Amino acid sequence: MTGTAQTPPAGTLNRRAVCFSAGFLTNARVRRILTLAGHRPCLGWPGPGDDVLVWGHSRYAARGERAARATGAHIVRVEDAFLRSLHPGRGGEPPLGLTIDRRGAWFDSRQPSDLEHLLATHPLDDTALLDRARAAIERMREGHLTKYCAVDPTIPAPPPGYVLVIDQTRGDASIRLGGARDATFREMLVWAQQENPGARIVIKTHPETAGGHRPGHFGPEHTGDRISLCTVPVSPWTLMEGAVAVYTVSSQLGFESILAGHRPQVFGQPFYAGWGLSEDRTPVDRRQRRLTRAQLVAGALILYPRWYDPYRDRLCGLEDVLATLEAEARAWRQDRHGAVAVGMRAWKRAPLQKVFAAHGPALRFADTPGEAVRHRRPVMVWAGKETETLRAACDRAGLPLARVEDGFLRSRGLGAELIPPLSLVTDDLGIYYDPTRASRLEHLITEAAALPPERLRRAERLIGALIATGVSKYNLGGAAALPDTAGREVVLVPGQVEDDASIRLGAGQVATNLALLRTARARHPEAFVVYKPHPDVEAGLRAGGRAGADLERLADHVAAHADPMALIARADRVVTMTSLLGFEALLRGVPVTVTGAPFYAGWGLTEDIGAVPARRRGRPSLAALVHAVLIAYPRYHDPVTGRPCPVEVAVQRLASGQIPVPALRLRALAKLQGWFAGHAWLWR
Repeated sequence: MTGTAQTPPAGTLNRRAVCFSAGFLTNARVRRILTLAGHRPCLGWPGPGDDVLVWGHSRYAARGERAARATGAHIVRVEDAFLRSLHPGRGGEPPLGLTIDRRGAWFDSRQPSDLEHLLATHPLDDTALLDRARAAIERMREGHLTKYCAVDPTIPAPPPGYVLVIDQTRGDASIRLGGARDATFREMLVWAQQENPGARIVIKTHPETAGGHRPGHFGPEHTGDRISLCTVPVSPWTLMEGAVAVYTVSSQLGFESILAGHRPQVFGQPFYAGWGLSEDRTPVDRRQRRLTRAQLVAGALILYPRWYDPYRDRLCGLEDVLATLEAEARAWRQDRHGAVAVGMRAWKRAPLQKVFAAHGPALRFADTPGEAVRHRRPVMVWAGKETETLRAACDRAGLPLARVEDGFLRSRGLGAELIPPLSLVTDDLGIYYDPTRASRLEHLITEAAALPPERLRRAERLIGALIATGVSKYNLGGAAALPDTAGREVVLVPGQVEDDASIRLGAGQVATNLALLRTARARHPEAFVVYKPHPDVEAGLRAGGRAGADLERLADHVAAHADPMALIARADRVVTMTSLLGFEALLRGVPVTVTGAPFYAGWGLTEDIGAVPARRRGRPSLAALVHAVLIAYPRYHDPVTGRPCPVEVAVQRLASGQIPVPALRLRALAKLQGWFAGHAWLWR
């Protein structure tokens, strides 16, 4: 999907796995991951060839352990993987991966687990594997991904220079079985103060404690002049950045502090201790190997867990899980405070609610700027409905304003037919089709020129998938044939809706389809010029300028109701004002001449014969442009699972046609709107 990894092999297992805890059967996600990994959870009494599944060393595990001892069955200990979900499992959210260990539990230092055995004996010297591990570390850092990803990178850490002390929940098995006890936390806090005289101490509260699920070891009674509690959902990566030292007992944040470049002081015996990457107060003598950070990540995050793809219902690689968490975390971070939407047509409100309220309060809808700001929430407006009055009202109220538009991989069918989009963009600066002011997309394109290789490889794989599947914005299909061109250069000229905002704001001097055709013919007098009318106009859903007899004179062929991707495949060049078809041609290696200033012009990838903003000074590669435009800028919504999703899932849905069909009443309403648009003279 998003990485080089294939589905991890489940081995040769296809074993009956007897459960003595109902959670293995009632938790559908856990049951499914186990089944895909080769275990068949069931109730009953184990035989000698069976496995007994237990959850770590939980209080229910003892029943399974007794049954295994009595029958000779093999104990298999199951736990959440190290990148779990947005929120802790006690809130009901299922995991994105499991550790399934036939030797022990990864947090039990009394005996080696499969993870410890792997870290001690696996060569961990494969270049591709270690490259994946290094890329994963960087991706976790950039995306602020952690075990529970409901953290907000915009929340500031305390002023830098503090010592970070990591709390855990009382009674957690990783403490007792990791060579520690409750008193170890008090001891750790004392050492943190003594070894860092004068330094501020910041105690990071566990998310389950902050959420009211389980008590921790430190509370307000432990604070003072030097010591403070951090209970807000600040990103651990932000906290690590400002810390001069990290103290932990056995928390996973100790592992993540290693990835962030720290050498933590470790008072317990967690899985990441003993490999030369931490200062261990109670060493595990049998761990003598020295690992690099990349090797530790390769073992703990790539080779050991069983990761799950919730969109395709299959096991997957770490990269797919990172993409899933990026999509989920982005939605939570942007939506958790709720929003008020202005300028949204009635039919759009339900789809917008699905996208923007999945991880936060329900959207509220307002008809006027005054009504919008009264709610004291962030405001979003359909980009074409933005007004100076709304901007001024948000400025006075101190509220952020974001513009919303369809994304570039939208649907199977037209927006004007009231088909909900799979992708939407939100822009806090401007909007991508308006070159008169900077947009968030422009910033992302500029920054993309410095993307690391793995990010660019993901974009290259995405380009390959789009070419292979023929996926585009609307995916309408249509006729593909062109008449015989007699070997002449084929120039494709996409028509546009002439009153569209992208034309009004970004077309420049060439602002009609007829003027565009004249330009194309003048620049390519011997070419075979193909004119592709805009699909909204062809469908009678939008009013569009028609070139009449001049069209027949200037174009050699009018490709009515043709498949745009098939036309691009036949084209030697595309000449356009601002059409997205120009961007789609770039993806497919077709040269593009631009008369206006669409978002993809001005970066050195197109022939620009119109004025483009001077601020577009970056020179990204095509892959960098694609990363900004299709990965970083839009948000995607999976219509099958109802979850935020990565772009690769949206491409698969569009390619396979797994898209709900709009209700008949909506299609009829779309036609009626199109009729009114074409008969505006009736009320002028």
